[in-house]
Amino acid sequence: MEKWHDDPKLDGHIIISCRCRLARNIKKYPFTTALNAETASAVVKEAVGALKNDRNPLSACFEYIDVANSSPLERQALVNRHAASPEFIKKDGPKGLLVKVDESCSVMINEEDHIRIQSIYPGDDIDAAWDMTDKLDDLIEESVEYAFDGDYGYLTSCPTNTGTGLRASFMVHIPLLERMGQFRQIVQTIGKFGMTARGIYGEGTEPMGSIYQISNQVTIGKSEREIIKSLQGVTNRIIEQETKLRDNIVRSNIADISDVAYRAYGILSNCRKISGKEAIKLLSDVRLGYMTGILDKKRPKKNIYSIIMNIQPGLLQYVHGHEIPEEKRDILRADYIRDNFS
Repeated sequence: MEKWHDDPKLDGHIIISCRCRLARNIKKYPFTTALNAETASAVVKEAVGALKNDRNPLSACFEYIDVANSSPLERQALVNRHAASPEFIKKDGPKGLLVKVDESCSVMINEEDHIRIQSIYPGDDIDAAWDMTDKLDDLIEESVEYAFDGDYGYLTSCPTNTGTGLRASFMVHIPLLERMGQFRQIVQTIGKFGMTARGIYGEGTEPMGSIYQISNQVTIGKSEREIIKSLQGVTNRIIEQETKLRDNIVRSNIADISDVAYRAYGILSNCRKISGKEAIKLLSDVRLGYMTGILDKKRPKKNIYSIIMNIQPGLLQYVHGHEIPEEKRDILRADYIRDNFS
């Protein structure tokens, strides 16, 4: 089955993808910081049973992964594919992961909270991402009682998630705002609206290839729909500024932007050894070439974001089934990129 990150739409817009994630805790258990091995295992069993059962029409769509007993490469590959968070992978103790076959949805059990439900959709259809996340939440709640307070909403380990428990985000590619030094000011501005910008893999991760997650910081005091609407408004403003810069540069400096895009395409098409950092920078330049129409007839086999994911160290080594020294990874990365651009 095709994965969500293989969708060609990921190269068609400044917005690459959208995500909705809910934080939930089961009422009868203490928060994850106070769980022992026995109760943590009970949480895993109960949460998995709430989704994987004969009553749930989506049960067959999800695969259970015993993360605690999986290999380090498999765990890192899950992070690279956005099925699990870096914090979840690093955490010790009993934990579990349910992943939809197309990897568009996953449920992390015993991350920071007992249950983290997330849906990721290609493009900007965040309403579809929210509807699926909400549906999974309702299905789980048919079997378990969530920790909920009439005044504060859903109770979570971190107070910033209390309320709706919703973190919604758009993954955006904004190379010109970054290149022109305007993005830092944007981060300060969106903070006034309860929004923030993070790296590709969420909180605490670095941006790569001018790709950022724009997400809400406030989960209490607003409904889910209000949070999503506010996020859409802020993100649309960022898109307008990136588009305006792009149009101005294409009109006034087409030679320079063409040179950047074609040089990047030429290196990626012919490289024999390349680091992850250089490859991602060049892939960002090529994607800018597509967004401006300069490279429209020179498309690789996979979309640019899918290539960026697949050249991450975790996935690169996981595909080959063993750990690989960095120098050898640079050669394999070049082989993979060259094959896509041939």
